[in-house]
Amino acid sequence: MSERLRELAAAFNGSFAAMTPLERLAAMAEHVPGPVVFTTSLGIEDQMITHLIFSNNLPIAVKTLDTGRLFPETYALWRETEEKYGRRIRAMYPRGEALEELVNDQGIDGFYYAPEFRKNCCGVRKVEPLGRALAGASGWITGLRRDQSANRADMDFVGFDGARGLVKANPIFDWSRDAIVRFTEANGVPVNKLHAKNFLSIGCAPCTRALRPGEPERAGRWWWEEETRRECGLHVDDAGNPVRADNHRPAEGDAAFERLPQ
Repeated sequence: MSERLRELAAAFNGSFAAMTPLERLAAMAEHVPGPVVFTTSLGIEDQMITHLIFSNNLPIAVKTLDTGRLFPETYALWRETEEKYGRRIRAMYPRGEALEELVNDQGIDGFYYAPEFRKNCCGVRKVEPLGRALAGASGWITGLRRDQSANRADMDFVGFDGARGLVKANPIFDWSRDAIVRFTEANGVPVNKLHAKNFLSIGCAPCTRALRPGEPERAGRWWWEEETRRECGLHVDDAGNPVRADNHRPAEGDAAFERLPQ
């Protein structure tokens, strides 16, 4: 099956450029031999894709990762979207014991203390639930775009995710943000009210701020970290890189305090 999916991903990657986003989604739903899942963060890109899936009754499961730290505006949009389309967006939550261990070890906002603590938090709240969201799937649809950040510019329309063994498609990879804004406005697609306040890329509330003039689109995510290729670990190569920090170690107790000045 893996080799078949790898060949299918290569074929899609060669043909997607000539297709519309709806045609790309329909091709995934029709030709991927197994369940196809779309994971939405409820950002404007993902709202466009959700609209295309729900409005055309495509057999694609729509799921979201509820970290427990989302903005109130994101939850309001989640409800509004379900009410508009009459379809459910399935929720994936962190494992309770893992979350308790994380907070008891690092503190409620331990991610501010060190990059590895932030990656631990993303691992528990996002990466592990994503694994369950994609369990049994043969296709994964994302809202990644080429121009979102430098480290996404060299991605493909479609690739084979060797770490998870599925076809990974980015159906609006070649769309600009301005084009997506025009689409959502023309089609009455609900979007997060924070976008109008210069929150262009929206994640967890403690880890997202509004952009300053001239900043790139994802500069507001994990802004306190110095590294330039900040990601949360959801998107990996065949070897599973970037490797997330160990999220299953025994609780050490007050680990974040060790980073405070003495």
